[in-house]
Amino acid sequence: MSETLVISSEYQLHADAIKNAITHFDDHSQILGAAERNVIKIVTIGDQKHTIKSFKVPNVVNQIVYRSFRKSKAQRSYEYAHKLLDLGIHTPNPVAYSYHIDGMLFKESYYMSELFESDLTFRELTEDFDIPDHEAILRAFTRFTYKLHENGVNFIDHSPGNTLIKRVEGGYDFYLVDLNRMEFGPMDFETRIKNFAKLTIHKPLIKIMSNEYAKCSGGDEHVIYNLMWKSTVAFQDEFFKKVRLKKRIFFWKKKYKSRPSRSSIQ
Repeated sequence: MSETLVISSEYQLHADAIKNAITHFDDHSQILGAAERNVIKIVTIGDQKHTIKSFKVPNVVNQIVYRSFRKSKAQRSYEYAHKLLDLGIHTPNPVAYSYHIDGMLFKESYYMSELFESDLTFRELTEDFDIPDHEAILRAFTRFTYKLHENGVNFIDHSPGNTLIKRVEGGYDFYLVDLNRMEFGPMDFETRIKNFAKLTIHKPLIKIMSNEYAKCSGGDEHVIYNLMWKSTVAFQDEFFKKVRLKKRIFFWKKKYKSRPSRSSIQ
């Protein structure tokens, strides 16, 4: 099995420690967030805390695809982080990425970045309307999203948990995480507004964001709101359709496994 490890130039002095931290990923015990498909762990190198994200090994078809035809999620996260920083858009500093190849198959992959301590995430704005500066943050976030769009950044996973928020003097800083799905280039009006679809189901929040986006873009607030809400509803319908389908598949798999085989009956 071969390993590829790429480390940012500014972290070369810690190359051995970085390689060791990734190699012994399973030995680290401090987990960040819910370990579902991917696992994020916190490690300390020198006096700086870092996160290492271990991506789930893909299915066999995608193991071939990532081996020969497409960049891995870890590599894309690393490269997109550098691109965002070059555009003046915040994200935790990228440190390294690594992946393993076994013959013709792509296996484990990892992305390391500096740990960023935020004050809250966008998700909290959707759950706690009593945050004192709630509307101010929401409007600042909308201006930040407009900046993304003006810079040609289509953050496909623009969802509640993927923006970290830091209160700073005179305003707020926003940091993007979970970067592996992005597109870069000019964005038309419809693509821009649909980019808000995954953020919230609450109409009052959508009204504020559409109002602020209209101020930024000079667009018609009524048109922006209608498209933003329509896109949100469409995303929710599709999301819950997939949830119901997964539940049906799980039910039938469980039912099939619970049936006794013919050999066990005879």
